[in-house]
Amino acid sequence: MSEAAATPATGPADTAEPHRRAGRGWTASLSLANGAIWAGWYGPIQILLALQAAALAPPGTSKESVLAWVTGLGAAVSLVANPLFGALSDRTVSRYGRRAPWILAGVLGGAAALALLAGARTVAGMALGWCLVQLALNAAFAAITAAVPDRVPRPQRGAVGGWLGAAQILGVLAGTGLATLAGGVVAGYLACAGFTVLATLPHLLLHKDPPLPAAHRPPFTWRAFLAGFWLSPRRHPDLGWAWLTRFLINLGNALALLYLLYYLRDALHQPDPEGGVLILTAVNGVTLLGTVVLGGIRSDRAGRRKPFVLGAGVVMAVATALLAGWQTWPGALCAAALLGIGFGVFTSVDFALMTEVLPAAAHRGKDLGILNIANSLPQVAAPALAAPIVSHLGGYRALYLVAAAVGLLGALLVRRIRGVA
Repeated sequence: MSEAAATPATGPADTAEPHRRAGRGWTASLSLANGAIWAGWYGPIQILLALQAAALAPPGTSKESVLAWVTGLGAAVSLVANPLFGALSDRTVSRYGRRAPWILAGVLGGAAALALLAGARTVAGMALGWCLVQLALNAAFAAITAAVPDRVPRPQRGAVGGWLGAAQILGVLAGTGLATLAGGVVAGYLACAGFTVLATLPHLLLHKDPPLPAAHRPPFTWRAFLAGFWLSPRRHPDLGWAWLTRFLINLGNALALLYLLYYLRDALHQPDPEGGVLILTAVNGVTLLGTVVLGGIRSDRAGRRKPFVLGAGVVMAVATALLAGWQTWPGALCAAALLGIGFGVFTSVDFALMTEVLPAAAHRGKDLGILNIANSLPQVAAPALAAPIVSHLGGYRALYLVAAAVGLLGALLVRRIRGVA
């Protein structure tokens, strides 16, 4: 399908719902760019930050506490950055389009911040570097996410969400692989930085982002701009329940993944925990790739979203509970496989569901940024919950039982959404 076919029939400057299907080349390049962002995030999250925390933790301070503070601060930055840059991209008037300038600036800034993080020699420097990574990459991610409802009709969003989800897990795997195999913490950060930039270029160079004419940009006042970041769950109940569902399922997932390296090292006593994380990530990736696109396509064809999200959340809760009840290497492998099956379906279908509860087409970037807080806030909450649970309230067994319960609650609450089948 031609590039022109990826443009809404109403014209590139129109903010109405698109009607013409997105082309394969556009979907593939956007998915690759999405995967690049996740590689820039998850190389550090899965491997590099944990190794840095262990090396830089001051005497008397645990590596778990250092990792929790650093990742928590970075996630707090992302809470603000994602809706802020989404709102700015909604209003951007440029001959290069609304979203493309922020994608470019975000990946270049993120690569520079990863290089700065590679040179950190103190916990404070590590925290600063990670906060800058989150700030920049969230600018790019907000723009990439908003491009989907800009250009993709609703009946195709499950499938496109599936391809974005597939790219996400491949990005996680690529980031983890680069971090593990590059040859040290510094080399790992630089490898992730280079990949993040290079994998984004095809979308920026090959596909034009439709511009927003100045006449279509709404008048600006600080009061209206700031007020727009509050979306009342009373006025928009479906959006509120969708946000809570995403938040709880992602919180359960974040609790399960945060201390995975330490779980393998300290609970399972794996001789090569870094390699173990890579193997589990690969197993998770294979099963996720087997369901993420298929789940989105099946959801499109069924014309339903909620049953898929509910089923996926239940499978993820069972997988997390396995880490508590079967603390062996085979148990971890089975949990990784099940978690991939559930998260694959959840990733594609939940994304499509979120685009269908947006209140206003003209503010897609900002509204999706607010919904994406449900991805970022768990990264703040998870360290605050996980550290005391592991240290004082039952260790890893209790941690994974709590994670399973939280995720299951999120899956059940999807039934409260009324405007989406």
